[in-house]
Amino acid sequence: MTLAATELAFRAASVALLLVLAASLASDFRNVLAARLGAAFALGSAAHAASYSIGASSLVAGWHAPLIALSTGNIVVFWLFTRALFDDEFRLRWWHGLVWAAVTTFSFAGCVWIAPSGHVRFSVTAVNLIVLGFIALAIGQTIVSWPADLVERRRRVRVFIVCAAALYGGLNALLQIAIGGSAGDVADTINAGALACVVAIIAYAMMRVDGADLFPASVAAPTMAKPAAFDESADRKLIDALMRLMADERVYRQENITIGVLAGRLKIPEYRLRRLINQRLGYRNFNMFLNNHRIEEAKAALADPAQAEVPVITIAMDAGFQSLGPFNRAFKAVTGVTPTEYRRLKVNAA
Repeated sequence: MTLAATELAFRAASVALLLVLAASLASDFRNVLAARLGAAFALGSAAHAASYSIGASSLVAGWHAPLIALSTGNIVVFWLFTRALFDDEFRLRWWHGLVWAAVTTFSFAGCVWIAPSGHVRFSVTAVNLIVLGFIALAIGQTIVSWPADLVERRRRVRVFIVCAAALYGGLNALLQIAIGGSAGDVADTINAGALACVVAIIAYAMMRVDGADLFPASVAAPTMAKPAAFDESADRKLIDALMRLMADERVYRQENITIGVLAGRLKIPEYRLRRLINQRLGYRNFNMFLNNHRIEEAKAALADPAQAEVPVITIAMDAGFQSLGPFNRAFKAVTGVTPTEYRRLKVNAA
C-alpha cells in the first residue's frame, strides 16, 4: 500500500469513528450540555482529520479553507467541552459563541488572505499559539475541577480524554510552529495514523464507562444510592460525623474547603470520603454537596423576618459563597427562583 493510500485509510477511519461518536452522543444524551459539546467536538475533529497536514503553504484550495477554519475553531469547542465535562453546573454564555467565531474567522482569513499575501509564517504561528492557549485553559480546567468529581469510574476516563486530545493537539501545534513549511508525505501519514489511534483509544475508553456516569442526565437533586459490600454501621457513623461537621461547625463556610481537608477532619482516606458522599449520599460532585448545605443556610436566612434587611450578598458570603453570581445560579438551580424572589415569596406567605 502506498503512503497516500495509507494516509487516506487513516483519515477515513478517524472521520468514520468521530462521526459515529458524534451521532451516538447527540442521540443518547441530546439534553446534556457536555454530551452536545462532545458531539460538536467530534464533528470538528472530523473536519481536522479530513483537512490537517503538518506544515503549511501560501496557497489553500477554496474547499479546504473552511475545513481548516472549523478545525481551528474546534479548539474553543474542546475548551468548552472540558469545562462542561468537569462542571455539571456549567452553562454556555453568548460570548462563548463570539470567541469561537473570532478564532474560526481568523483562521479562515489566514488561509484566504494573510498567508497568500506573503505572511505564511505569521499566520501559522498565530493560529497555533491560539490553539496552545486554549489547550492550556482546558488543562487548567481539568486540574482545578478534577478533585471535586466524586464518581470514581468516570474520573480517570475524563482525565484521559482531555489529556489525550490535549497532547495530540499540543504536539501538532508545536510542530506547525517549528516546521513552518511542508513536512512531506511521511510526516502526514504518521500524523494521520497517530490521530486514528487516539480517536480509537478514546472511543474504547468511553465504551468502558456507563454513559449515565460520564454524562449525567440530571444534576438537580442527589439520589440515595445503595451499594453492596459496605459496612453499614461504619458508614452510618461516618455520615453522622460528617453531618455534624456540616451542621454544627458549618465547615462549608470555610474558604477553599476541599475534600482532602474534610477527610483529614474525619481521619479517613480521601477516597473513602469521596465514595461515601457519592454512593451513600448520592452526590456526583463535591462542590454540589457543599453548595447544598450553603443554600439551605441561605434559605433559612432569607425566610427569617429578622434578617429582612440583610443584603442578599451578605447572606451568600456568610453561607460560604465567594461571589453573588455563583450563588444566584446555584440557588435558582435548586429552588427554581432567585434569592430575591424566594425572600419575597416567604414574606408574602408569612
